[in-house]
This record gives sequence, structure tokens and C-alpha cells, in this order.
Amino acid sequence: MNLSELLNGPIGQTVINNVANQLGMDERQAASAISVALPAILGGMQRNVQSQQGAQSLNNALDDARHDGSLLENLGGLLGGNSQAISQDGGKILGHIFGANKPAVEQGISQKTGISLQKIGPLLAILAPIVMAYLGKEKRQTNTNAGGLGDLLGGLLGGGQPQRRSGGGLMDMVGGLLDKNRDGNVLDDILGMIK
Repeated sequence: MNLSELLNGPIGQTVINNVANQLGMDERQAASAISVALPAILGGMQRNVQSQQGAQSLNNALDDARHDGSLLENLGGLLGGNSQAISQDGGKILGHIFGANKPAVEQGISQKTGISLQKIGPLLAILAPIVMAYLGKEKRQTNTNAGGLGDLLGGLLGGGQPQRRSGGGLMDMVGGLLDKNRDGNVLDDILGMIK
């Protein structure tokens, strides 16, 4: 499954509905923001797993019971209730993914979507644990270890297949995300993707 299939499936619809309700947006705005934020999160993760230490760190996090995929089974209930625990976990996850670059990523997503910066931070904090749960579930189903996480993330982003499809949408937007200009800083590439 790739990212566009996830966004258009039942999980994506649940997330869109709940984000719209929690952050006071219409569903179209929520879908637009999510379609930009998810590739940024996955792209940041993919950048991190390029190092052995980063891959092992993500692998360890995905082995944690909080990220085993069970979150997805009651996603509507969790997001509709007190989602503070999810958001707190999301804040920690985003800290690992983006580090000090988190405010710049939020700014880029806000500029791309036209949604206020005050809503982008909470949006990312809601999405990060969902992405981790989804990755954890995929990791278990495919029996992926730390060394295979880059391929797993690439598949979700629409890359990683021998025959890459062109023709628009998220696949083109995130294709070649990993440090395109080889300057050692993925932030400019993530921001370039969402501008």
C-alpha cells in the first residue's frame, strides 16, 4: 500500500473527519493539510533511516507496544475522545523526526496549505502516532527489520518500486525527497517539496 491508497481508504477518511472536527476546518481543508503533512512526516522518517543509528532507533520505536498498529483499530474512538495522549506522543515523535527543524517544517506546510500555523502543529502531533502505528503494523506484516525500513517507507511514499509511476499527485511531490541537492540538510528538500 502506498500513501495515496492510505489517504483515500477508511483510515484516511477517519483521520480527515476527526482532524476537521478537532481543528475547526472543513473536510476539504483537513484533507489538503493531511496530504501535505503525511509525506513530510514520512520523508523525515525516511531521511532518518538512512543512517544505521536512525534505522535502529525507528525500528526500536516501532517494536514498542504503542506503535504496534492497534491504535488503528479504534482510531475514531481515540481521536473523538481525549486525544491529548496521542498528541503528546506525536510531539515526541516529531521531535525525533525533525528535531530543531520542526518549526520550519510547520511553517512550510502552513504556507503551502494556507492553514494557520496554530493548526499545523496540532495536526502534525495527531498524525505522527497514526503514521507510527501504520508503519508498525506494516513492519510486522512484512517482517521488516531495521535494514528494510527505508524500503518500507519508500513504498509508502510511492518510491522504492523498480518502475516508478509518473503522472502527478503525491508520487511526484515526494519523489526523490532524500537530500536532492546532497547538501546534507533534508529540511530544504522537505520545504521545497511542500512549497
